[in-house]
Amino acid sequence: MQEADWPAELFEVLCARGISQICHVPDSGHGRLIKLCEARNDMSVVTLTTEEEGVGLLAGAWLGGKRGALLIQSSGVGNIINALALPAACRMPLLVIVSMRGEWGEGNPWQLPMGLGTPKVLEAMGVTLFRADSADAVVPALDAAAGTAFNTNCSVAVLLSQRLIGAKEF
Repeated sequence: MQEADWPAELFEVLCARGISQICHVPDSGHGRLIKLCEARNDMSVVTLTTEEEGVGLLAGAWLGGKRGALLIQSSGVGNIINALALPAACRMPLLVIVSMRGEWGEGNPWQLPMGLGTPKVLEAMGVTLFRADSADAVVPALDAAAGTAFNTNCSVAVLLSQRLIGAKEF
């Protein structure tokens, strides 16, 4: 685990970029960021039952004049594939922050296939990728991704590597 408080730095970027809607499927890789968002009175945080709900929720937020972000784990990327057609067809921004599994030091064999496939799957669906492998890469990656998503009305994902987050012990 990195010593820097990169979740707090991610939170500051979200605030600076006017993000007021956060949706997520509970994930320990996003745990601190979720808590920071929940503590903010002007930020709505919605816990999803499945990842693809977040795509529709953020499309509705955008239509209502709000900016949002979807927080998911790489194992949930497969659940949003069909839903990614909505922001693409309607030229709406979608900002996704993905905590990666199936990479550096992974101990769960079930996480390997989707972890390895996540970048390819997202790129195949037209999602622009930014990656943060270290604490000092987090702010530039999210800031660039948010700028790209909201300035060009396209889908963008930031991949937070398992090297950054840390491998789970089993």
